[in-house]
Amino acid sequence: MIYFDHNATTPLSATAREAWLRASEEFIGNPSSPHRLGSRADRALTEAREELAAILGCDALDIVWTSGATESNNLVLHHIAQTLPECAEVWVSAIEHPCVLAAAQKWLPGRDSLIPVTREGMVDSGWIRSELAKTRPALIAMMAANNETGILQPWREVSEMCRDAGVPFFCDAAQWLGKLPGKGLGEGDFVSGCAHKFGGPKGVGFLKCPGKGKVHPLIVGGPQEEERRAGTENVAGVIAMMAALREREAALSRGEHIALHNAKLAFEAELLKALPGSEIVGAGQERLWNTVSALMPEADCQQRWVVKLDKAGFAVSTGSACSSGKEVASHVLTAQGYGPSASSRALRFSGGWETSPEAWKALNVALGLVHSGMKS
Repeated sequence: MIYFDHNATTPLSATAREAWLRASEEFIGNPSSPHRLGSRADRALTEAREELAAILGCDALDIVWTSGATESNNLVLHHIAQTLPECAEVWVSAIEHPCVLAAAQKWLPGRDSLIPVTREGMVDSGWIRSELAKTRPALIAMMAANNETGILQPWREVSEMCRDAGVPFFCDAAQWLGKLPGKGLGEGDFVSGCAHKFGGPKGVGFLKCPGKGKVHPLIVGGPQEEERRAGTENVAGVIAMMAALREREAALSRGEHIALHNAKLAFEAELLKALPGSEIVGAGQERLWNTVSALMPEADCQQRWVVKLDKAGFAVSTGSACSSGKEVASHVLTAQGYGPSASSRALRFSGGWETSPEAWKALNVALGLVHSGMKS
């Protein structure tokens, strides 16, 4: 099976696996325990905190270890819900990951307003600038890179707007980290990420939050993480996460992603030529080097591309779900102005650091064969 679903989760890298095994043997104590084994584990967490802070560009005390981006994102919106006035609202981009949109609806029902998106898939920074001239929300939430389309969002621009306006800025960086440099992300008030998107283990992540002032915990029951997140920290997971991120940051600094980006572009060009009627979503925008969101030629929903490609030996994802003849449109494509028909044809191909140009070529061949089978 050739894996093209890295945006959902990545295989554990050899570097992260070795780091996890070593840490599991070396750091057996609870970081909160007063003995030397506990102190040793706590020191390992501190060193990891300092390393992540250096990558993001923030203070080490700003980092809270969590179980992943979903928990981190819920923590932000839960915290904001405990602090903002009853009349205040938060602005959330219409293309956020469901864990942000659902958390906003749960913790701030009726007080979450969607930030519109352009047809090209970019959060409308002009709309934000115009609205900030009229009013001040309690928070602006915008991801760094979209998980479905790979389109890079103007987080630096919006972060600066928020800073000038005195509005907290929250950035879900789960898809950005490990694919693009993390430098500068720490300038935002809240930044979330998780290990399993860049070769680390599942079940561990972080939240960068303001170092000063109280953060209202989502999980209670202990004083860990400066009373911002209760529960014994996953020391081995944190260390493995940082080993994976360190490896990815080094590869980025060497420009190793450029060849991978070129292989993706060659795949897109061949796809459009081989399958008339197909479309690359966000083709003219800056996108993650690993991600392709494609609208395939018209096909019966019952003849699902994902199933047929799976049988052909390729694991891919889809931008919509088809079950019992009912289509569920992608909220991301809907926000961009695409109709349900287009959403039903959306496939996402997301490669990884180990995905070869030959794998992309083989995927194109498989797509052609599947399409031919659908027409026959």
